[in-house]
Amino acid sequence: MIQIGIDPVIIRLGALSLTWHSLFSLMGIVVGVWLPARLAAKAGLSPDTVYSMAIWAVPGGIVGARLVHVIDYWSYYAANPGAILAIWTGGIAIWGAIFGGSVGALVYARVNGIRLAPYADLIAPALILGQAIGRIGDIINGEHFSKLTDLPWGVVYTHPDSPAYGLPASHPEVAYELIMNLLIFAMLWALRKRIRREGNLFLIYLVSYSAGRFLLSFLRLDSNTVFLSLNQAQWISLLVLVVSLLPLLLLRRVHLV
Repeated sequence: MIQIGIDPVIIRLGALSLTWHSLFSLMGIVVGVWLPARLAAKAGLSPDTVYSMAIWAVPGGIVGARLVHVIDYWSYYAANPGAILAIWTGGIAIWGAIFGGSVGALVYARVNGIRLAPYADLIAPALILGQAIGRIGDIINGEHFSKLTDLPWGVVYTHPDSPAYGLPASHPEVAYELIMNLLIFAMLWALRKRIRREGNLFLIYLVSYSAGRFLLSFLRLDSNTVFLSLNQAQWISLLVLVVSLLPLLLLRRVHLV
């Protein structure tokens, strides 16, 4: 059994606070913007385009992440509408961040007449690496309750401010996801110069992450069941898996814009 007793809050400023989750999420965003900009320069594309696209994609990702979370826990937010905008208290969904960020990038590309596909392929490995970094904060904080386990790596949170405080040893599902994300990053990094069809690397990212997230979500207990005993993240994962896999199997060339 592994015990984690770290205070989830790093800095307290009155009603506002900075948690490990917030810190590592911010670090994940920085890496998710900086790395594709570096890759763009090496690929003969414009790093400035990456930074300009991020001005649209990052806010879109934040809005999307909060929106999907609010929908998942609508019964609570319907009774507490004032909490919907209180994003600093926690509560985001990674699928919402991916969708919102993708919409923001797509709008930027359309408005400025830029082909999104080559940039999406640069963003894919950086995005999954950023997700892995963000999961470090989840592990420290004790977020996302999972099924109980008697395995040696079962986790118990001993700090009273941790969301998982007082619970028996459970699967470190977010740690599993961190490892999965790093493996996907390694795969995408190895494939990035071998796949020539534009947009395919981003589709491979979506396929691999959605398949892994669908399976790992069976361990999660912090998301409401929607239909057929599957939660919101699993249904979104299935939808993304199908939509992303079909072009890879059926089309010779993928154009995201």
